Amino acid sequence: QVQLVESGGGSVQPGGSLRLSCAASTTDFRIYSMAWFRQAPGKERELVARISAISTTNYRDSVKGRFTISRDNAKSMGYLQMNSLTPEDTAVYFCNAYGGKPLREYWGQGTQVTVSS
Repeated sequence: QVQLVESGGGSVQPGGSLRLSCAASTTDFRIYSMAWFRQAPGKERELVARISAISTTNYRDSVKGRFTISRDNAKSMGYLQMNSLTPEDTAVYFCNAYGGKPLREYWGQGTQVTVSS
């Protein structure tokens, strides 16, 4: 069982930045693909960005060039740097890890990001 704990959410004005962190309770973090999802009120959860076990990254189109996903396997940490935030980025952001043998998927409890003037 892997526990994921997000931090770094908060309120920011449009154009601002936030850095989300995800701490994983495993020393085998390197074998997991890690992702950030978000869910806005009344909307479905959506993939924001993913980083594979070999650090291949992909992003949803609306955040390309603004968000950067990264990982530090030695610290069992994942990150999401968010720049040029807009009100449309307002959501609860969830950390996700997928992998291992047998394959498992884990979720954090989420951290609120609010972008408002």
